[in-house]
Amino acid sequence: MAFVKTAARKPAGPPKAVLQIRKYRASDFDRLVEIDQACFIEGIAYSEEEMSFFLSMPNGISLVGLQDEKIVGFLIAECFRSRRTRQLTGRVITIDVDPAIQHSGMGTLMMSSVEAELKQAGCDYVVLEVAVDNEPALKFYKKHGYSVLKVLPRYYLDSIDGLQMGKKL
Repeated sequence: MAFVKTAARKPAGPPKAVLQIRKYRASDFDRLVEIDQACFIEGIAYSEEEMSFFLSMPNGISLVGLQDEKIVGFLIAECFRSRRTRQLTGRVITIDVDPAIQHSGMGTLMMSSVEAELKQAGCDYVVLEVAVDNEPALKFYKKHGYSVLKVLPRYYLDSIDGLQMGKKL
């Protein structure tokens, strides 16, 4: 009888964190406000009242990003009928990822998830706004196929220009 020795396989590095997306729950609210405050400066970060409004929109989509079952990000979007074209259009209101785990793939996972939901809801296009000086966000959006549609003068804090970006779904 022959004896075969096998070598134990070593993991190729630290175990990967498990990233998941789920729908928003009311119990998530405080953590979402906390993440938003960590991502944006005062005046751009949403107040609790603004956050509550966006999370309760009738045509809203609110997704929560989890890493190993801990909330580390969220995305709020809406589906609306454009007045000019009468087409359904999606709008990303905010995408926030805890600064401690940015570049983990969570933003990409949330963005692809909401784009799929918007497309399923009948949206042909998606738009969003971003500050002209938010280089990391601009790079992220361009990487995901968004292009600049127009400049929004003094859009943020009545002093920083914004860009409206969009893409066809």
